[in-house]
Amino acid sequence: MNTSANEAASAAQFESLQAEAASSDNDMSLDVILDVPVVLSLEVGRTRMPIRNLLQLNQGSVVELERGAGEPLDVFVNGTLIAHGEVVVVNDRFGVRLTDVVSPSERIRRLR
Repeated sequence: MNTSANEAASAAQFESLQAEAASSDNDMSLDVILDVPVVLSLEVGRTRMPIRNLLQLNQGSVVELERGAGEPLDVFVNGTLIAHGEVVVVNDRFGVRLTDVVSPSERIRRLR
């Protein structure tokens, strides 16, 4: 093997090691936050009403929401919209199937 071939092989190995180290650093930095609890909430819809109407609500009252039947739910993490989904039942428990995940750039745009 000539010198330039050795240098090329060494450079390739060095780049491979750098990429592996960077990946390892990213994994370690993520490990720090993986167990941090967050609040996940689902919103079926919302409405606005005067306090007068709110105080008149009782068992059996129906509150009309601004969202129509069959429209997707909003999925929030710590108050930030991250996805839309639909209600599913799994083993007699409610769940949500994500149908659309908000892109990271869109989430950042909504924060402003």
